[in-house]
Amino acid sequence: MGWTGRGDRERQDAEFTEYAQARAARLRETAYLLCGDWHRAQDLVQTTLSRVYVAWPKIERAEAVDAYARRVLTNEFLGYRRRRSSSERITDELPETPASTEQHDLRLTLLEALGRLSPGRRAVVVLRYWEDHSVETVAEMLGMSASAVKSASLRALSELRTMLGAEFLADLAAV
Repeated sequence: MGWTGRGDRERQDAEFTEYAQARAARLRETAYLLCGDWHRAQDLVQTTLSRVYVAWPKIERAEAVDAYARRVLTNEFLGYRRRRSSSERITDELPETPASTEQHDLRLTLLEALGRLSPGRRAVVVLRYWEDHSVETVAEMLGMSASAVKSASLRALSELRTMLGAEFLADLAAV
């Protein structure tokens, strides 16, 4: 993508369209890991991209767009979870699924456990270990101190280990 920063609206629209097409799938994967629902993930991505579009003329560097989009996505997820107006109810039971491969089963188990974490801890785990961001970057994205991110990471990983147990970890290592 040739980045030109500020400029005429038609060029900005074309740049944004190119950006959105290139990044939408990755944003949706991240959103799914945060919320555990593909439809909600799509809603989060649409909201994120609409906010990125509004801010587009102000964003002067291409690398700043990705950071801004991730921050908006995470804030949208956390904000949605905080609002009392949400009528969705989270359950710890997954619907029945057809027989699947061992790796698919491990992924479902991991996603189910991830869904049991608090939204804040889930955001830290997804950003740190799925998106592979540094502690400092996650701290900046979530508006936390680096030590709070480290603490949340440790607590979240400890919760996941407790939920999943040694048997799961052994199965995961074998794959």
